Amino acid sequence: MASSAGIRIGALSRQSGVNIETIRYYERIGVLPKAPRSSGGYRLYRHGDVARLAFVRRARGLGFSLDDVRELLTLADGKSRSCQRVYNMAGGRLADVRARLVDLRRLEGVLVDMVATCAEGTLPVCPILDALGHAA
Repeated sequence: MASSAGIRIGALSRQSGVNIETIRYYERIGVLPKAPRSSGGYRLYRHGDVARLAFVRRARGLGFSLDDVRELLTLADGKSRSCQRVYNMAGGRLADVRARLVDLRRLEGVLVDMVATCAEGTLPVCPILDALGHAA
């Protein structure tokens, strides 16, 4: 329920696409400002918190750590923004993603080879389990 007094956590969750427990966690660790409470004890969030949580959700979806998200929020909230710092952070994430893609392609090759050696259950020994046992 939205009112001039604020948005309750359920509505904030629906509007931002962020789980209620995650919203509480973000508030505890300072990613989201502490919400004032209603006379009934309900947290009442600002309308700007919807956009802030959407920002956090997108940044986390791109693989930025919570520390990175805090820094990005600080830059976004600041009057003077450091495009160079954001550029460096995004470049670092891009390098991480590219390295991960290399690892995933290597993993794909190993799995393709393992599956290709499998006789779909007609051999007395499973080549996949055998390969996993010898890989250690």
